[in-house]
Parts: sequence; structure tokens; C-alpha cells
Amino acid sequence: MDFEIKNHKSSTKKNKKTDKLLVFSILFLILAIILVIIYFTILKAEDKPSKKTTGKVVQEEQKKIKIVDEESNERPIAIMIDNNIGDALHAGLQDSYINYEIIVEGGLTRIMALYKDKDVPLIGPVRSSRHYFLDYSLESDAIYAHFGWSPYAEKDIKYLNVKNINGLTDDTPYWRDSKSKAPHNVFTSTEKIRSYLKNKKYSESSEDWKLLKYTPDEINLSKIDETNAITANEISINYSAYQNRSYTYDIENKYYLRLMNGKAHIDKTSNNQLNYKNIIIEKVNNINLDNEGRQDLATTGSGTGYYITNGYALPINWTKASRSAKTKYTYSNGTEIKVNDGNTFIQIVPLDSNIEIE
Repeated sequence: MDFEIKNHKSSTKKNKKTDKLLVFSILFLILAIILVIIYFTILKAEDKPSKKTTGKVVQEEQKKIKIVDEESNERPIAIMIDNNIGDALHAGLQDSYINYEIIVEGGLTRIMALYKDKDVPLIGPVRSSRHYFLDYSLESDAIYAHFGWSPYAEKDIKYLNVKNINGLTDDTPYWRDSKSKAPHNVFTSTEKIRSYLKNKKYSESSEDWKLLKYTPDEINLSKIDETNAITANEISINYSAYQNRSYTYDIENKYYLRLMNGKAHIDKTSNNQLNYKNIIIEKVNNINLDNEGRQDLATTGSGTGYYITNGYALPINWTKASRSAKTKYTYSNGTEIKVNDGNTFIQIVPLDSNIEIE
């Protein structure tokens, strides 16, 4: 009997110890869970920016320009493009951030395309230089790529010390397409041009490349100047009696579809019609230089033109102080224009060009 009582007391003590251990274990587990929750709450709070910071980040993202990296000083490449190609197709003109089209001999035109911060594997057909294109390459401090040159261009490239890659003497960055007829069969790429810069010991960067002022905010020209704004859904530009360039506004995509001589201007790689966000028309006086019909242009001085975007056009003025100076485009009140974030086609046209905007 005494043994049973003692054993019962011993069992009771053991149960109490077990209960205490269980309580302590539960309390410890609860404390551990609380500490883990506090830790991850603090960690998350540190990683998550405040509402004020988030707002700033969003604003900074909105301000980034997509067509070119404005924080990058990669030097632009300006490439001469053949525009007398018959039924052949252009390659790479959709990927250039600025294109210039200017009259040459015989009432034809050529294009100069500018590339920066983008890998473009096929560009062309590449053609020879004309001296007044140099003025528009210099204003962006670009490396000038071409395949041949006129006598005037050869002279001016040397005189102006233009950093150039001529396919006649530097053929490494160029190749010929066997399926196309010469001389409309020379092509290149941004990678080949840039890799060849080291051979020429040309600087691969520039702090003076910026030409146009871009804005991420959609520009409404009718609000900038309600009195002088013109509806611009259809644009027609004559370079000569048989060379016409036109654009049709795509209201859904907010860009202009380009046509050459009434036919859709198609990209060789994508087979899509070329489109552009901004169109600048610049009227420049041109004269015949020789019996071959080679041209000279009054690229410096001042003149008039139009800036066209988002379905409207406004008259503008242009000024260029010297051949290497940047062309400045201003509205009638003297304010320098800002262009929409997107690619730009600069149509440099004769003074007597017939321009229709409607």
C-alpha cells in the first residue's frame, strides 16, 4: 500500500515536469514564429521603396527615350543608301533613328541612315558619297560609311577630315549579294562597321552626337499652335518630275507609312511597309554643278519647312551656321522643336518642290 502511494506521487511529479516542458516548448515555438515574422517584415520593408520613391522610379522610367539611349555616347554611324534600286528592297531603314533623303544627279535621290545603340545585321544597298551629305553626317559627329564617291565628295572628305569607311579602299565591312545586280548589291551591318573602327583608329564614342530633342510625351501640334497647325493625314513630296515620296498617317499606331512613287516602301528583311514617327521637311536651294548633273546644296544659312507628327503639321524654320554645325529647327515663335520619341525621316527637298499636306 505504501509502495502504491509513493509510486502515485512519483508519477504525478513526472507528469508535472512533462507539462512544464510542453508549455515551455509551445512558448518557445510561438516566440520563434513571432521573431521570424518580424524579421521578414523588416526585410521586406527595406527592400520595398516608399511610395514617394516608387513615384520617382516610375517618372524616371517614363522619361527614358527609347529610339536612342541618351545616356550612351556610342558614336553614330551614317551609311549612304542607294535609292535607285528598281524593284529591289531596302534593308535596315526601319532600324535607323534618323534618315536623310536628298536629291542627286538626274532628279534621283539618295538616303543617308544613322544608327546608334542597335545591332542591325543587314543594311543597304550601300552606295557612293555626295559631298553635301557630309554636312549632315558631321552635325551628328558620325562615322561616315559609303562605297565610292563623287569627285567633290572625295575632295571634301579629305578637306574636312571626315572619319569615313570607303568600300573602294576599305572593303572588309561590306559584302556583295549575288542575287542582286551591281552596283545595287553592296550591303553591310552595324557589327561589321563597328568592328572595323579599330583598324581605322577612329574614336568609337562621341559627346557631341545629339541633334534632335526627344520627348516621351506625345506631341500635339494643334495645341502648340492652333492657328497654324495643318491636318496631316496625307503628305506628298516631289523631288523631280518622276520622283515622289508620300506618307499616309496610321491613326491606330500613330506613325506614318512611307511610299516611294506611289508604292509602299517595303523592308527587305521583315517585308513590312516602313513607318516613321516624325517627318521633317527642309527646303534647301540646289543647283547643277557640272555636265553630269551633279548637285550642290545651300546646306548652311536658313530656310523653312515643316515638322509633321501625330496627324498634324506645323511650319518651321531651320538654321545651320556652318557645314559641321548642327541644324536647328524652330517654330515660328523661335522655340526649338521637340520631336516625339521615335524614328525620324528628314526630307531635304528643292525650293521648288511641290509639297501637299492634307
